[in-house]
Amino acid sequence: MNYVYIVSCKDDTYYTGWTNHLEKRLEAHNHGASGAKYTKARRPVRLVYYEGYMTRQEAMHREWEIKTYTRHQKEQLILNGSC
Repeated sequence: MNYVYIVSCKDDTYYTGWTNHLEKRLEAHNHGASGAKYTKARRPVRLVYYEGYMTRQEAMHREWEIKTYTRHQKEQLILNGSC
């Protein structure tokens, strides 16, 4: 399974990414050297939203789509989704 996810950072910003191992990726964002450059300076992060996809391509496309959203649109997605 492939996941698109949104985390809320310590500075109240959002980071959107994709992974095929959600728990491991969240651990990397919060503690590992392999976390995203953006989140390293904004730890801790908290998972606020995710979606599952069968293929990597679907997840990557959805990640790109969500990254084009405004903050308000991301907040609506988070409120209407479940995590």
